[in-house]
Amino acid sequence: MKYFDFAATTPLDPEAAEVYVQVATEYYGNSSSLHDIGGQSAALLENCREELAKLAGIDKQGLFFTSGGTEGNFLAVEALLSSPKKDGNHIIAGMAEHSSIHGVLNRLKGAGYEITLLPLNSNGLVDLELLVESIKPGTIMIALQHVNSEIGTIQPIEEIATICRLNGIHLHSDCVQSFGKINVNTIAPLVSSFSFSGHKIYGPKGIGGVYVDPHINWEPFFPGGSHENGFRPGTSNVPAIAAMTVAAQKITANLQEDHHRYRLLRKALIDSLEPIKEKVTIYQADDMSQVATIIGLRISGIEGQWMMLECNRLGFAISTGSACQIGMQSPAKVTQALGLTTTEAKEFIRVSFGRSTCLEDVVELGESIVTIVNKFSASAVIENN
Repeated sequence: MKYFDFAATTPLDPEAAEVYVQVATEYYGNSSSLHDIGGQSAALLENCREELAKLAGIDKQGLFFTSGGTEGNFLAVEALLSSPKKDGNHIIAGMAEHSSIHGVLNRLKGAGYEITLLPLNSNGLVDLELLVESIKPGTIMIALQHVNSEIGTIQPIEEIATICRLNGIHLHSDCVQSFGKINVNTIAPLVSSFSFSGHKIYGPKGIGGVYVDPHINWEPFFPGGSHENGFRPGTSNVPAIAAMTVAAQKITANLQEDHHRYRLLRKALIDSLEPIKEKVTIYQADDMSQVATIIGLRISGIEGQWMMLECNRLGFAISTGSACQIGMQSPAKVTQALGLTTTEAKEFIRVSFGRSTCLEDVVELGESIVTIVNKFSASAVIENN
């Protein structure tokens, strides 16, 4: 099967896998133990923290390891709310945020917080004028993802960070889809917190991280924890952290080369859909505000789930949106943010590229989608006669 769902997860890099096994067998001590074996694990853990901090352009004192993006988003939001810059109970977030953000927002709404959700414009971006208009005297936090996981648009975090700073508002950014894919160094020092995940960058599943500005005097959500400076409980997963660090080093070293290759692959897929272009709607921004690896689209008249199953039958793995949303049988969050109708939302599919994606496979996928659409249209005509 040819894999086109890299936005959901990536295969473990072989070198990262080797590091995982080596660390798990040779650096097995608990990094919080005071004996020498524990000290070796602790030293390796801190080396990884320092290296990842360098890659992201942040202070290592603010970097904490988590079990992944979902936990990272939850703990980051709770940390910021434990130390607001001013009094208030109003939070602004994107309507298209990952389900982990919506999960914590729903809990906070029940606890008395006021939540405002911002839609996306036709280019898949937040309207900055609307964002400013939505700010109230009691607005204490804005949560906006850096890159949308379903259409790949890049939000203007630098400008949003300036707005937050001028209004005394914390800014959390979900960087799970941007870390390792584009340069986050320009935005990382500007936000109050951001999250990332290992399995999106060819590292292990079950590991990730959060950066919280060291100047913020946050309080732990889980009291009494001694690991990660109290940020979260549980023994540090040093083998996974080391493997994620190797994966991060490798993927960031090839950012420019990968950017060019993925642009070519994106163009090839879009060009291959030319025969059915009147039925295809691609949700994207201009090149400067769009990652090339994620293509979110819909084909008029064909449900996305049916298209996904037909592609699967032909040997192509695509998706209908975020894998964290699939089991709920509800439309991708981004379709609601874009203002699509229920029918249009059900037509949404996502194609995402990765390290092993080649041009021939991309063209073959595009041609297969065209064939599926033409056969579907032909059968519909026969049924109507």
